[in-house]
Amino acid sequence: MSIQHSELILNPDGSIYHLNLRPEHIATDIIFVGDQYRVDKVTKHFDTIEFSTQKREFKTTTGTYKGKRISVISTGIGPDNIDIVLNELDALVNINLSTRKAKEKHTQLNITRIGTSGSLHADIPVDSFLLSSHGLDLNGMLQSYQVDEISHPDIEEAFIKHTNWSAKKSYPLIVSNGKTLEDKLVSNKVYKGITATAGGFYGPQGRVLRLPLQDPDLNKKIDSFNYNNNRITNLEMETSAIYGLAKLLGHNAASMNAIIANRANGTFSEDPYKVVNDLIVYTLEKLVE
Repeated sequence: MSIQHSELILNPDGSIYHLNLRPEHIATDIIFVGDQYRVDKVTKHFDTIEFSTQKREFKTTTGTYKGKRISVISTGIGPDNIDIVLNELDALVNINLSTRKAKEKHTQLNITRIGTSGSLHADIPVDSFLLSSHGLDLNGMLQSYQVDEISHPDIEEAFIKHTNWSAKKSYPLIVSNGKTLEDKLVSNKVYKGITATAGGFYGPQGRVLRLPLQDPDLNKKIDSFNYNNNRITNLEMETSAIYGLAKLLGHNAASMNAIIANRANGTFSEDPYKVVNDLIVYTLEKLVE
């Protein structure tokens, strides 16, 4: 059955609606960054550049690094943008845009996020690297899909009990990373832990300006959660959405975090740009090994 024009929206040149990309523009190995200006910070290390475009906050550059074809895409901030980016990337490789029908042969993408984050524990210092073993979805975007097959009910139920999670909030969902990418990226230089993904920067992450919080103690509860030595190590706004949609669509995903703040001891990196660049170089080298 063909997918309706209202569901799969294409531009007049045949490119996918938001990303402004056609299938030939992207590699199967993809790096996500949040900031559009960080795309160039990754691709400055490339040997060649073959294509670049931008529409809104979504900037894409495809080229090669040590002979490996890689696309770098800026997603902007938040799980709603990840919903756009991952669904449209999957459409580029797994839907025939001319016939609007799903392809019989599935193409798997390898997606690595390079982002910044704040540590929740004193023993994970600023300027370190952290690989997200799981994403903890606190924002509810994934609940629009059928997620039972990718969830971890035992951890989720333990988290709900530990935090006295409000029934008015979206059900928290735990999603694991893509193991093949984890095996590529992990080393003794990298911490691992559960990354909580909030739907906003202020209240959803426990920040208070003028508005009181529904649960002012939630961050302390998140910090102290531990289930079979799985603890929540950091908080940001994209990882669980990437992990969840990648799992549902049959892709591999891993999230690499440059720790630029430590909320446990109130410290911030003296040179956050250096730790991000160091993580970029580390990740690129691991992807081509």
